[in-house]
Amino acid sequence: MKGILGKKIGMTQIFNEEGVVIPVTVIQAGPCVVLQKKELDTDGYEAIQIGYDEKKEHRANRPELGHAKKANAKPQKIVREIRGVNPAEYELGSELKVDIFGAGELVDVTGTSKGKGFAGAIKRHNQARGPMSHGSRYHRGPGSLGAIAPNRVFKGQTLPGRMGGEKVTVQNLEVAGIDTERNLIMIKGSVPGPKNSYVFIKSAVKAAK
Repeated sequence: MKGILGKKIGMTQIFNEEGVVIPVTVIQAGPCVVLQKKELDTDGYEAIQIGYDEKKEHRANRPELGHAKKANAKPQKIVREIRGVNPAEYELGSELKVDIFGAGELVDVTGTSKGKGFAGAIKRHNQARGPMSHGSRYHRGPGSLGAIAPNRVFKGQTLPGRMGGEKVTVQNLEVAGIDTERNLIMIKGSVPGPKNSYVFIKSAVKAAK
């Protein structure tokens, strides 16, 4: 298992060796610093904790400063864990760069989707609208709320509310290219989130069939 944190720059298109144009998402990935190693004896599982994007020290609290000091590093804005690795292969304070991935590999990308504010049931849950004529007075409402006997609305009912701004993971995306000089990784297709949002790239947990 491999993983790295990055920031979404935007989308563009590149040409492959056959001259076919490929839409890609460009991500500024790493370098990420190893802040902590989780051991089986002390923590109950094995993992490494990585951080990305240095934070100004006056904006960090004392626990963040002390945690980063153990790795001889500066406090980081984004911190994530990567499980399924051997902590002995990593050193505290070492850096993970974009070259841990190669073109053609499959990865899972996790990000925060764009927030769309308060939305109705049609936009939020893809419901159908009611008749627009012939005396109908019900056009874009949420529809039936279920049985009348319980005298309440059941949990999970598809109603209007705040849409977007959720954690989303897209699986089995292909790495189209790597630029080690500028720490860029190009992912085929789109990934969740707006420009300049943070994303987490890791090895695909299940290969594409």
